[in-house]
Amino acid sequence: MQIVISGIPIDIHKKNIKNMHLQIKPPNGQVVISAPLSMDDKAIEVYARTNLGWIKKQIEKFQQQPRSAKRQYVSGETMYIWGKQYYLSFVPDSRKNSFKIQGNSIVLSMRKNSTVKQREKYIREQYRRLLKGEIEKILPKWEQITGLHCESWQIKYMITRWGTCNTEKKKLWFNLQLAQKPVECLEYVILHELIHLKERTHNSIFIAYMDMYMKNWREVRKELNDLRLDYYEFQNK
Repeated sequence: MQIVISGIPIDIHKKNIKNMHLQIKPPNGQVVISAPLSMDDKAIEVYARTNLGWIKKQIEKFQQQPRSAKRQYVSGETMYIWGKQYYLSFVPDSRKNSFKIQGNSIVLSMRKNSTVKQREKYIREQYRRLLKGEIEKILPKWEQITGLHCESWQIKYMITRWGTCNTEKKKLWFNLQLAQKPVECLEYVILHELIHLKERTHNSIFIAYMDMYMKNWREVRKELNDLRLDYYEFQNK
């Protein structure tokens, strides 16, 4: 269930708990209220409105996080692959598009008159290819470790979450931006979503499984959420 107050979408999760809890989640300031199963919807709305000032302040903090500058995909810009910084080198080539990593540089070859949108689309295709290759290696490892298996998975550009899990269809989704982050961040997200196949909520049972399989998951989660966000993400909030 979701309500909208002063233009702010708020996700409502009813659980077997005694008190309401309010969270503002990274990376983009997603607002979530956890409420007891018996709680009246009107009471939840009043609770949200009572905390509206605090909610707005927390969302503003997320908006002020460092983000990548608006990209033009020209020589000299910085890009990240698996947490490592590279410098973009654009080489005009009317024959074919190419994307190559050479030392500390990413050499991007496309038509000289290609638009920013065309360059961005091509770059994202390369990120998708890189991320797909890593997921194909890492996901089976964690499936074997946990004994939890998904039916399918997909990559998409998300603006509020690093990953999601459809527990009914056993389908996992991974944020395209993960190709820019350290590989251990991808490992954390994969494990996180797999455990949701067993436990839907972030309750003590979920946390116990995370602790059992990845001792340092809190540190990895913090690293992931502290990393620079895409300009595109902010613009499409």
